[in-house]
Amino acid sequence: MNIYELISIGLYVLIMIMIGIYGYRKSTSNSEEFLIGGRKMGPFVTALSAGASDMSGWLLMGLPGAMYMMGLSGSWLAIGLTTGAFLNYLIVAPRLRVYTEVAKNAITLPVFFENRFRDKSQLLKLVSSVFILVFFTLYTSAGMVSGGRLFESAFGMDYSIGLWVTSLVVVFYTFIGGFMAVSLTDAVQGTIMVIALLLIPTVVIFQLGGIGETMDTIYTKDTNYMDMLRGTTAISIVSLLAWGLGYFGQPHILVRFMAIDSVKDIKKARRVGMTWMIGTVLGSLLLGFFGIAYLQRFDTDTMLKFDASRELSETIFIYLSKALFHPLIGGFLLSAILAAVMSTISSQLLVTSSSMTEDIYKTFFNKHATAKNMLIMSRISVLVVAVVAFLLALDPQESILGLVGNAWAGFGAAFGPLVILSLLWKRTTAMGALSGMLVGGATVLLWVYVPHAYKDVYEIIPGFLLSFLTTVVVSLITGRVPGEVEGEFEKVREIVGREK
Repeated sequence: MNIYELISIGLYVLIMIMIGIYGYRKSTSNSEEFLIGGRKMGPFVTALSAGASDMSGWLLMGLPGAMYMMGLSGSWLAIGLTTGAFLNYLIVAPRLRVYTEVAKNAITLPVFFENRFRDKSQLLKLVSSVFILVFFTLYTSAGMVSGGRLFESAFGMDYSIGLWVTSLVVVFYTFIGGFMAVSLTDAVQGTIMVIALLLIPTVVIFQLGGIGETMDTIYTKDTNYMDMLRGTTAISIVSLLAWGLGYFGQPHILVRFMAIDSVKDIKKARRVGMTWMIGTVLGSLLLGFFGIAYLQRFDTDTMLKFDASRELSETIFIYLSKALFHPLIGGFLLSAILAAVMSTISSQLLVTSSSMTEDIYKTFFNKHATAKNMLIMSRISVLVVAVVAFLLALDPQESILGLVGNAWAGFGAAFGPLVILSLLWKRTTAMGALSGMLVGGATVLLWVYVPHAYKDVYEIIPGFLLSFLTTVVVSLITGRVPGEVEGEFEKVREIVGREK
């Protein structure tokens, strides 16, 4: 690693550690503050935290790589995700913020499901907790792998060193600072990401002599790069757009809406969050797209290697950071990838910890746990999940990474329809909720692992539709909901209408 790159990365790591210490001193007196920040997050931090925790390394590597290989037809996924994020802010965020507080101050999604439906069997909480525990542990492990690979490919360091650095820094500030530290680090990381993704394509344009020259160079290489339909089918386009459905069921994003200070702040958060998302996604798309022209003009040897390998093309961000900037600035830009990885890992660690503590430990092992006991267990849970994820990351297996690749669809199908219906349809019953959750999750797994002729269809589409349909049908069959549940639903509707 170049000494200047080391300075930049070292400064970034130091800032993350300092924020963790600040979070510890500011608000970690009980588990509610540790896991959800005491519902005191402002709109700016909420928006950047939700965005940064969502956008992992794929934003800086996977998406630019897709644009480099496919041209404009690689943008369909970004369109679907941006639309889904906007609808999540518009439909889910205000209602979830109010409902989780009205429903006995639920601070996790599984507890909200149990309180919302008065589920005395506790099956809703248990099943949803198992979903979160299993999938997010694997998700966290994949994030640690990404950190290790970044140090390996960008800095020429050993994979295990990168893995240790990534894991220790994230675990440190999550362990001591909780939700406050995670949210504040997410805000800083989100800022680094948007600066990097807007700066690089801008510099590329200047290097190539303007936007006209850049587009002409891309067109000269292959006119198909300008075709939005290149290499696509109706099914593939619908499948890419359907990624947006996943937003309604992602616990690490939804918890940000639960933690915001008030419903009135959600509109501000939506403006900040969507501005940030459009900026980063657009920057990511342009980086990969303009990278075609840069390599065509200045480095045909590397271009031939990238053209032949999807895996290599996903390092276009790393290549341009090193080629265009002094190592001190390049190191800062490369820290954006580390920021994207760390922000997602920390959020997933915290959500998994909350599920272990609030949904499993308190429910099944210590119903009368004190605030101090819960805080201790929250920190222990962070360590337990981190250790398991780290051990898996030491020897990453394709089967694990493949499963994690389907987790977005799994959460979206299992939780998404239930979240929407629980907030918008008062006749949803506990049995309908449980049935829909199980059908959604099972459909995704069967669609992925059972051979069939429709593999081109993204698994979230059948999973989401069947989960939604099952929840509605079973709710209608199982009869009316209790009067107190209807009353609570109407109270939430009234509060949201008044405060929006």
